[in-house]
Amino acid sequence: MAEITARKRIWGWFWFDWASQPYNTLILTFIFGPYVKSLIGDGAEAQATWGFTVGFAGLCIALLAPILGAIADTSGNRLRWIWIFSLMYVVGSFGIWFAVPGLEDLRFILLMFAIGLIGMEFATIFTNSMLPDLGTREEIGRISGNGWAFGYIGGLLALVIMLTLFADHPEGRTLLGIEPILGLDPATHEGTRFVGPLTALWYMVFMIPFFLWVRDPKHSAPDPQVIKHAIADLGRTLRHLPKSKSLFAYLGSSMFYRDALNGMYTFGGIYAAGVLGWSVVNVGIFGIVAIITGALFAWLGGKADHTFGPKPVITFCIIALTLVAISVVFVSRESVFGISVSTESSLPDISFYILGAVIGAAGGALQSASRTMMVRQANPDRMTEAFGLYALAGKATSFLAPFLIGIVTAVTGSQQLGVTPLIGLFIVGLVMLFWVKPEGEH
Repeated sequence: MAEITARKRIWGWFWFDWASQPYNTLILTFIFGPYVKSLIGDGAEAQATWGFTVGFAGLCIALLAPILGAIADTSGNRLRWIWIFSLMYVVGSFGIWFAVPGLEDLRFILLMFAIGLIGMEFATIFTNSMLPDLGTREEIGRISGNGWAFGYIGGLLALVIMLTLFADHPEGRTLLGIEPILGLDPATHEGTRFVGPLTALWYMVFMIPFFLWVRDPKHSAPDPQVIKHAIADLGRTLRHLPKSKSLFAYLGSSMFYRDALNGMYTFGGIYAAGVLGWSVVNVGIFGIVAIITGALFAWLGGKADHTFGPKPVITFCIIALTLVAISVVFVSRESVFGISVSTESSLPDISFYILGAVIGAAGGALQSASRTMMVRQANPDRMTEAFGLYALAGKATSFLAPFLIGIVTAVTGSQQLGVTPLIGLFIVGLVMLFWVKPEGEH
């Protein structure tokens, strides 16, 4: 077999972002999330249910991520774990097909959604830990940004395919004005439910270049006590973590700002469906706008990261997203920033599209820069464990934003007031970033 070039390894790594992005784009945010609202009926109840489900998945990820990362660093076989979690991704995605209208008990559907989400997040831990192997310290910011941009383009293409050929309006037509293709029945929303199988098939096809071109370093010798040794190593890392003040501060900062950003992504679609009365297709168009700006600014953010380093990029993006989180509360069908509008006015829709564009732009650049900042902060010899801790930081409070939104929404009965916890999470993350050294301590 011909030797795999460095360029092919980088492109193989890019293909994971392309293959996995539809779970975030189609299922978590723009198609399945709003569809859950239509199944439940009441917007506030749907938002609360969605919050508790995502929170449960986040809690599972938070508990297991650092242990799995430590095991991978000890055993040296990251690709094996990516195969396992890819299976969870595919099974969970396919399960969403069974979300038929009139289903009284959604527990099985929500369980399938959670399994797929956990699989996607765990696979991401192991692929992220491969980033330092792909280039020099100076190159990884650009590589990370290009990867995020490539992933966004994949998500955009999947969303366009879903909206034009499958997802049905209330009148049973897609965005092109046709019935869903493949003979899918709009009466039972088979076109919209096909989001699950489409996401799974997309992943299966586009992970082929990843598995062909990406290779681990040499594996360690088999260790029958790998779990025991991995947990012991993780324990030592956690005990010494407060001594690495910059890494400790960065994990704390990212814990809050990434939780808030994920809250925006998770609840953006279901919020628009409930507050503005948008259909799945309307939310999908909103998603197209956000993804286009996300891809563009992930690429531009990678260039800024390469020039200025990740910390200024992260700081700017958090400030922009905090302003968006405040603005969202003041946009509804009845008023925009305190100005009353008629129910037929398009101003609330236009305002929300603009806010979505900013979320996409700042979110794309923020996630790319965060990944390279973690590489700068981490111990090079314990990179997968470090990204396990990074996932822990992203998920230790990942249940907090959904649970807080679920609780505040349930207590107030208002979707608008329900999303206010995101503002505080962004501010805490911004403050903690002050103690982070731009070049890390290694």
